[in-house]
Amino acid sequence: MSKHYDVVIIGAGVVGGAIARELTRSRVDVCIVEREADVGCGASKANSGIVHAGFDARPGSLMAKLNAEGSGMYPKLCAELDVPFEQNGAMVLGFSDGDRRHLEALLARGEKNGVSGLEILPGERCRELEPNLSDEVEWALYAPGSGIVCPFGMTVALCENAVSNGAEIILGHAVRAVERSEGRWALTVGGVRITADYVVNAAGAGAPKLSVMAGGEPREQILRRGEYCLLDRSREGFVTRTIFQTPNEMGKGVLVTPSVHGNILIGPTAEDTGYDTATTREGQRRALDLARRSVRDLPQRDIINSFSGIRAIVGGDFVIEHMRDGWIDVMGICSPGLSAAPAIGVYAGDMLRGLDKRFSLPRENFDPIRRDIPKTGELPLYGHVVCRCETVTEGEIVAAIHRVIPAVTADGIRRRTRAGAGRCQGGFCLPRILEIIARETGMSLNEVTKSGGASFMVEDRIR
Repeated sequence: MSKHYDVVIIGAGVVGGAIARELTRSRVDVCIVEREADVGCGASKANSGIVHAGFDARPGSLMAKLNAEGSGMYPKLCAELDVPFEQNGAMVLGFSDGDRRHLEALLARGEKNGVSGLEILPGERCRELEPNLSDEVEWALYAPGSGIVCPFGMTVALCENAVSNGAEIILGHAVRAVERSEGRWALTVGGVRITADYVVNAAGAGAPKLSVMAGGEPREQILRRGEYCLLDRSREGFVTRTIFQTPNEMGKGVLVTPSVHGNILIGPTAEDTGYDTATTREGQRRALDLARRSVRDLPQRDIINSFSGIRAIVGGDFVIEHMRDGWIDVMGICSPGLSAAPAIGVYAGDMLRGLDKRFSLPRENFDPIRRDIPKTGELPLYGHVVCRCETVTEGEIVAAIHRVIPAVTADGIRRRTRAGAGRCQGGFCLPRILEIIARETGMSLNEVTKSGGASFMVEDRIR
């Protein structure tokens, strides 16, 4: 027998999580469906972590509206969800008179979008604020309202808070079939059939295909790969603001930015490759070469990791629309999607409230507060450091495994606790992490995976 929900959200990225949290404010049954083994495994785990001020989007676009609204929600939202956020400011660098004209255009665009505090600074002032900027920098558009956040931490927090407020979540199962039956949507999820009165399709790169399965028109989608390099925390302070270059037709360009965890992030490149998240020597070289124009003495020897992510682009704006019969498409949420995600949640919620009064009935016991994994606790688990690079204890790892959305993969533990995210990249702590996951879940070591599916990490025990 299939289970019925008032609304099913397909996709547990930052957008799906924001929508789910918003809908649990209402007196409806919410279910989140995610094909991967954990939340935040698509674009939400592999992006720049920037909360954009809002000067880049075209005035009047949905992207501009939701960027401005979403970025304004971050301070309060991050306080509620116990997620690190820092309003560190950003600079968009110019290297010529032509760039200066482009910066002036961005300034005017930002003012139309309601962004306050924007100003164009001369190169000398820029280097006073950021001593490691290149001598080539002649101008910069300064945006003090720009910020940084942990993108996967935000995704986990949104989804956890939604589940704590009554949402159900189905992980590790893709939507295999969609049909309209007896006035409801019927979804085949893995080998199980579930039904819903409403569906929100927030499946990232998979959203256009699902929309067609539900009877929508095909849409052209560009999948743009961006490669990044990550520097060790020993380089904390190399830059304190997010450093952009003047954007071009492929996006906002390669940036150099601090993360909320103290690392320095370089990237992304931009290459239309289809769904290919490989990292390449050429991609890393391109990112570093472009970054050297922004900053001098780039500490390349302190790179501890590289990764890539996919931006799904559908036309020139976000697509958030009621396709038919209570099916809502949320697609093409490329940059500034992370910035806009909280506002996208409200926007989609308002769309459903306009379709059905049930979504306007407040849940009396909705709790907006979520607390992160505690860093201290009872001995001996909190007295045993497992990850030396990031000083993560066994107690934190055990707590992550037993959250409302359990972390049962090595990557899931890494995203929630940073165990394995330091300089040695798990070289010391990974075997112990796998043992703890196996012990706490009852799995054998052979069953523990890196990221779900067939990503097994142990073939057999060493005797």
